[in-house]
Amino acid sequence: MKNPKKCSMKKKKIKKHRHGEQLIAVRNPNSQTLFALILAALHSDDDSHKSLLIIRCLSLLRRSLSQNLSPPMLSLLPILLNSSCGEIASKSVEIVGAAALLSIDMNQMIASETGTVRGLINLLVSPMEGVPVAACNAVLDLSTTSFGRQQLLRLSATEKLMKDETRMNAPRSLPIVLSLIGDRKDSDICQRIVFKEDDITILLLNAALILINSCTIKQLQEIPIKLSQNLVSVLKNVWQVVHEMMLHGTSLKCRQEGHFYVSNITTNDLAESIFRLGIDDPRYSRPSNVNDVKRNIFYFGEMNFEEFVLNYWETLPLLIRGPLKASLMQDTMFSSFTRSFRSKEVNLTSCPPIASDELDVLHFLEEIKNHFGSPIIYQQDIRVVKTRHLEGELHYFLGQSGSWSSQLTQFLLFNEILKCQEAFDEGYTIALRGIEFRFESIAAIADGFASLFGQPSTGVNMYLTPRDSQGLSCHSDDHCVFVCQLIGVKEWKIFPRIRHQLPRLYESCPNNEIQEQAITGSQQFQLKEGDVLYIPRGVPHEACTRTVQDGSSGFSLHLTLAVEVEAPFEWEGFTHVALEYWFKNSRDSQHLSNDLVSCSLHLVSVCLLHLSIKLIGDLEFTFRKACLVGALSLSSVTEGWLAMNQRRTFKYLISKISNESKFLDVFQYVKTAVEEGHEDVFQRERWLRHLNNEEMIEPHKSSISFVDTLNLFHLCSQHRDTVEAEFLRTKSRFCSEVLFDDVECSYNMLLERYKKARKQYSNGMLSLHINDNKF
Repeated sequence: MKNPKKCSMKKKKIKKHRHGEQLIAVRNPNSQTLFALILAALHSDDDSHKSLLIIRCLSLLRRSLSQNLSPPMLSLLPILLNSSCGEIASKSVEIVGAAALLSIDMNQMIASETGTVRGLINLLVSPMEGVPVAACNAVLDLSTTSFGRQQLLRLSATEKLMKDETRMNAPRSLPIVLSLIGDRKDSDICQRIVFKEDDITILLLNAALILINSCTIKQLQEIPIKLSQNLVSVLKNVWQVVHEMMLHGTSLKCRQEGHFYVSNITTNDLAESIFRLGIDDPRYSRPSNVNDVKRNIFYFGEMNFEEFVLNYWETLPLLIRGPLKASLMQDTMFSSFTRSFRSKEVNLTSCPPIASDELDVLHFLEEIKNHFGSPIIYQQDIRVVKTRHLEGELHYFLGQSGSWSSQLTQFLLFNEILKCQEAFDEGYTIALRGIEFRFESIAAIADGFASLFGQPSTGVNMYLTPRDSQGLSCHSDDHCVFVCQLIGVKEWKIFPRIRHQLPRLYESCPNNEIQEQAITGSQQFQLKEGDVLYIPRGVPHEACTRTVQDGSSGFSLHLTLAVEVEAPFEWEGFTHVALEYWFKNSRDSQHLSNDLVSCSLHLVSVCLLHLSIKLIGDLEFTFRKACLVGALSLSSVTEGWLAMNQRRTFKYLISKISNESKFLDVFQYVKTAVEEGHEDVFQRERWLRHLNNEEMIEPHKSSISFVDTLNLFHLCSQHRDTVEAEFLRTKSRFCSEVLFDDVECSYNMLLERYKKARKQYSNGMLSLHINDNKF
């Protein structure tokens, strides 16, 4: 007989574990079966056992997750992620992460479920043990696709990561950086950061960097400024350590004792996030004071700004004497920089140049992603050079062949930077580019200076020259230069302009041509502390230090403010804008087709007139002069001497176009371009696409966007008489109908777009170079 007591105990045991036996009875349960069991458990009133069943189902599902989740199971994930049971939430998160890695389609299906993604994000700050770690890992898994990243951004995952005050914003909890590991044996460009140990802080940091570096400008602007600044403080503390390691070349060694964790966070990722978060940081967006800049440059001398523009700008050099040395030591425009220089506070992060027609800062980042955040690069950021009469320019870090002496990199690491002192002692000048990106005070001066001349930006370089030495050989620049002498004395020789025409950007005259002709007729200027020397673009010059009579001059330090006139902001650019404005508002410009053959003759003639303006601009001095129309908006007096001067200049240019635009010249230009295989005769005018209004539903396309060179040539060849007649008619209408006041608004709108992009770049660079404790 069976023992009744044992039978009773067996029944209780079966009852107690009936959920488990039901699950065990199903061999290799599939997703549908597990869905049914979980659904049944969720609707069960037996709270003591349903959690156990759900946990076991999720464990089986996780182990057998080799195929995509079924839609019914996906629909349960939001409920499971919101469970008050930590183990259920944790296992659900693991399933989300694992499924997100199965395939791109599965990743997109999960990311499309708003409830699932929202539940995952909420668990990042869950108080349940182990859940935030699992959630952060799942976020990283979901972030492996662009769609997943964008969905996380749309649901404010970045803000949730940044709101974790206890982990992301407490200095005591910052991860300890041990070393860097290079991803390539022959390069120090891309390096992963090695931390002391793996913890939730590093996971949160990694996830935050991935999402921030996937943001659009609009998404970056939507991040609350307080959260952004808090995270930047954390990132900069890490960046300071990482950058020091990069400079010291400690990238291929790691401590062997104790625990360490090689993260997926690279130095490029870290630098890019700091840059992005700084783009619209109000701490770098202080308005520049144009009047202070004007006063410090011009009012301290005998020449006022109005006289300078009328008589010297882009024409003749000018020495502007500064205040006495005693007053210079007080609170002047450059005093903050001078103090920083004396204390050797110079950040040595590279500042890669942005293309002159680039208005998308994020596109710029994508282009240089693998080099971003590197130490300074020789020839790009810094030059160490001296000039000897017979040998010409000698570069301290270049061999006799003129190539970089290292086989691995062009970065200047710490031991090479230390050699700059040795080079200086041997008579070499230290030339550092991009000072406006390294010092906030200089950035404000550069902004004010650019606004003073109606340009998008101003570049600032530093030159430190030892006694009795010459740095660069005799040369000319493709931009106007204001030499601001800060320390010491320097002697300059200015030679007559070799070419009558003003050089455009990247069109400097070759040095050998300058040195052959720049022999006689030079002007000499001695710059003392506080003096400013203006040198127009295209004017050859050279400089050297000399020991003055009292013997007090040991070295020279000066800054150059470079006004680079980009193509849209020459007077030629203004006439292109005028033609484009007139074309947009012309009745004949409606219903244009992308097929040139079916386009109206009006469109073709406008394109030819753009080319004609370019041909005139290649020869006519005034067309290449900087357009100061953008500077007018800064003055409260709209009808002043400068306004009248601008209107007279515009009238003169229109008359030149009317009198000198010849169809035969343009036709021959297009024909030559086709014969020589040039695919795009409008390459220099492609900036006209920036005239589009981004907020319009159907933005206006520039005229040149409808044509290509070959079709233009064929049409002009086949219908020459008809095209020529229409060209003359269009030219006549344009020159008689266009008005300065109509063009001014479009031109200033374009200028503002350029200024905004340059300001974003400058702010991002300043964020990389300035410590937060300076604010």
